[in-house]
Amino acid sequence: MTIPIIGITLDEEKTSNYSRYPSYASRKNYSESIDLAGGLAIFLPNQRKKIKQYINLIDGLVITGGDFDISPKFYGKKIESEFVKVKEERTDFEYKITKEAIKKNMPILGICGGQQLLNVVLGGTLIQHIPDTVNTKINHEQTNPRDQGSHSIKIEKKTKLFNIISSDKMFVNSAHHQAVEKVGKNVVVNAIADDGVIEGIEHLKLNFCIGVQWHPEFLIDKKDIKIFEALVESSKKIAKSY
Repeated sequence: MTIPIIGITLDEEKTSNYSRYPSYASRKNYSESIDLAGGLAIFLPNQRKKIKQYINLIDGLVITGGDFDISPKFYGKKIESEFVKVKEERTDFEYKITKEAIKKNMPILGICGGQQLLNVVLGGTLIQHIPDTVNTKINHEQTNPRDQGSHSIKIEKKTKLFNIISSDKMFVNSAHHQAVEKVGKNVVVNAIADDGVIEGIEHLKLNFCIGVQWHPEFLIDKKDIKIFEALVESSKKIAKSY
């Protein structure tokens, strides 16, 4: 039986409510969604010296989000907003492991901040604070609970994401103040909000390299699980046999 191993990146805190000492953290629904989709989820500590070992171990990669921003230096800019807060060590790890996964044509799913990281790795840039740039009535940092949806998005036809979910609309949650600005090389937009904010991207030449700005691991829309199922199915092609 072939069960693909899906690596999930972790958030990192120097201090938190969990411990006064440095710790890693992730919500359970990241791994639970992978398990539900038929994969074997493991979490990846932010150890840069272990990246090659991680890549040899896993068959697919999920880049998670978090309450922080990618340092603009990773896409050739300076901080332009007082709302930008960074975690450079975590970003450096995720940047490097994502580059290695791309070299291997490993299936990759970037979620929320993970989509933004993926776009930057592929040569794109980010909007540093949506309210400074976009005139919108959508609150992309929704005030209702994260396990509820807040706005609809349009899925672009003739994209991998459209083929995965078989629909041109989804109802999603929203927990971000940054967004993709310029897409990277060989990257296309596959989903967009009514205000024009980019909600999804994908790579044209890689087998499975998709970013989504919302959090499908909450399984708010019935089509969310299809994204994880597609990731797992794609990862089976390079998976080890057990």
